[in-house]
Order: sequence, then structure tokens, then C-alpha cells
Amino acid sequence: MQASDLIKRVRKIEIKTRGLSRHIFAGEYHSAFKGRGMAFSEVREYQYGDDIRNIDWNVTARFDHPYVKVFEEERELTVMLLVDVSGSRDFGTSLYFKKTLMAELSAVLAFSATQNNDKVGVILFSDKVEKFIPPKKGRQHILRVIRELIEFEPEHTRTDVSTALQYLMGAIKKRSTVFVISDFVSPPFEHALTIAARKHDVAALRICDIREEEIPAIGLVRFRDAETGQLLWADASSPKVRRQYRLHWDGMQSAIDDAFLRSGVDNTFIRTGEDYVKPLVRLFKQR
Repeated sequence: MQASDLIKRVRKIEIKTRGLSRHIFAGEYHSAFKGRGMAFSEVREYQYGDDIRNIDWNVTARFDHPYVKVFEEERELTVMLLVDVSGSRDFGTSLYFKKTLMAELSAVLAFSATQNNDKVGVILFSDKVEKFIPPKKGRQHILRVIRELIEFEPEHTRTDVSTALQYLMGAIKKRSTVFVISDFVSPPFEHALTIAARKHDVAALRICDIREEEIPAIGLVRFRDAETGQLLWADASSPKVRRQYRLHWDGMQSAIDDAFLRSGVDNTFIRTGEDYVKPLVRLFKQR
């Protein structure tokens, strides 16, 4: 891609996503994530209506009278975007390719974080960590993130979500807000997700295309796995073939649902052919 074309694409994404983050997502982001970053400030005497979970038992025992801990909102959080750049992102049959949708979602989240004075970092991953962009603030930093998401070419094509989560745990020591953006067609990742969710505030954006959910009746078709390169011929006009594929897809999604449920991680499902505003707002509100 020529530099002029890249600049135009970056600018187009910036105009669209900055507007969305300013008018729609900034407040939702603040209430869903910013409010969770609380730092201890002081203790004071217990007052009627205070949450008993905030009682400081050591101070209460010392003065023989109940005292509670007072917290204040942290002024600055770190937001980490873990973005899948494997081969399957180069697919799309509707409004977007999956990689375009991932870039826009990342930009919306990044600008929302920036407007709340938070730092933003990025981990681009396949079945290895392809690139780490340390957390920083500012418009120029966000534009760099968008450029990377548009033009980055990974070395590997497969997906392993666990690899990215394990790298996150080693690279980011402070508790952070983490968005994992992927189709989650990956080896099992529940264990790594559970461990990451104990330290960080993790949410997941699940990306898919309608043609990944079901095959249209279009006759004999050659399929190519974007991550392994494997080729397969199938008779898409056969109801049995389409039914078996749908059962396979539903089983895979059910396993992913269970992994998120057991790890306690909020997630939302976003299709390339749909407006992503509603599912993203729904993710924020469910928190």
C-alpha cells in the first residue's frame, strides 16, 4: 500500500471512530471501566448506609468503633488491546473484512480511552506475539496503532489466544483494562484467560462473518483454511453437508461461550455485516 493511500485510510478511520468515541462511547467506557479503577484514599468513621464490605477491621478494633475505607477513582488507567492478526482475519463477505472491523473497533476503544486520559497499548498476535506496542497517550500514538492494524503483515497465520494472554501477564504488571479482539478460533484458552482475568479487567470482542456460521447452497465448492492452507472440496448444495457444518460451528461457539462463562469474562459477538455500535454499547452496559 502506498503511503498516500495508507494516510487516507488512517484518516478515514480516525474521523469515523473519533466521532463515535466522543459522542457515544466515552461516557459508556468511563462508567464501565474507569469506575473500576479505585485507589485507597483514607479511613473515616462508619456512617449509616456505608457498604460493610469496606469496613477496616484493624482500625475498627483499635478505636473500638467502626471505620470504613474510602476509595477514590484512579486518575489514569492502562488499556491493552490484544488484536488477532492471524490468517482468518482476511475474510469478509459483507460490510467489512474481519481485519477492517477489528481496526475500527480498536480505534473506537483507543480514542475512548484517550478521552478519559488513559494510556493505550497493543499486542498483535497470531500463534505467537507478532508485535508489542507499549502503552502511551495521545493522538499520534493512536494513529500509529491504527496504521499498524491496517498494514501489519504477520509472520504466522495460525491463532493461539493463550500465547497473547501469557505475554500480557509478563509484560504488563499493573492492573489494566484488557480487550481481546479475535474470532477465538484457537486452541483451548480458558486456563490462560482465567489467570489473566484474576489480575486484569478483561473483556472480549468476538468477530465473525455470516458465511462462517452457515454455508449457502451454491453447489460444489473448494474451501481453503486461511490459517493452515488446507484445501477441501464440499457439495454445498447438500442439506446434509450444510447441516453438519452448522452443527460443527454451533459446537465450537458453545465451547467458547463456556470458556468465557467459567472464566468470568464479559464478551460480545460482532458480525462483519452488522453495525458494531449496538453490541459494543451492550458490552459496556452489561458491566
